[in-house]
Amino acid sequence: GDSSAVQDQLRNVQQVQAAASAFAAILADGSVVSWGHSGFGGDSSAVQDQLRNVQQVQAAASAFAAILADGSVVTWGNPYGGGDSSAMQNQLCSVQQVQSTEYAFAAILADASVITWGNPVFGGDISAVQDELRNVQQLQATAGAFAAILADGCVVTWGNPDQGGDSSAVQEKL
Repeated sequence: GDSSAVQDQLRNVQQVQAAASAFAAILADGSVVSWGHSGFGGDSSAVQDQLRNVQQVQAAASAFAAILADGSVVTWGNPYGGGDSSAMQNQLCSVQQVQSTEYAFAAILADASVITWGNPVFGGDISAVQDELRNVQQLQATAGAFAAILADGCVVTWGNPDQGGDSSAVQEKL
């Protein structure tokens, strides 16, 4: 947590998010300052020029995801922990909400569908439930799984079964 290297930049801070060993702050002008362990998102220099008009930052354990005013997303940090969204960057538009587990991110898009990236074991792979993820209203997460609340009140889960990713035992009650 030594912020001395960026202390002079930490003015007019609007929001701070914390990863396991790094911080990211949104400033009033919509830019972001990060500090801490570089492997955990403390170094955003590779994407700094993209971090403009930032509306929200979400932290995983070792990465960050920023939603920009145009609905696009910029990620940085550990690539295996969600810091690399390049494989689906063209789909990350009109993002409404981002949620995270320890090592994955999930985003609700304007059409109420969901896209994920990061470690598959921690919810970064939705292939098993993709067809069920329609009209998603909200996302919640544990350390290793996601839960999506649908418009009809149903809940769809995925990710590590031991961390809530398998709700089949209670599905009839959801």
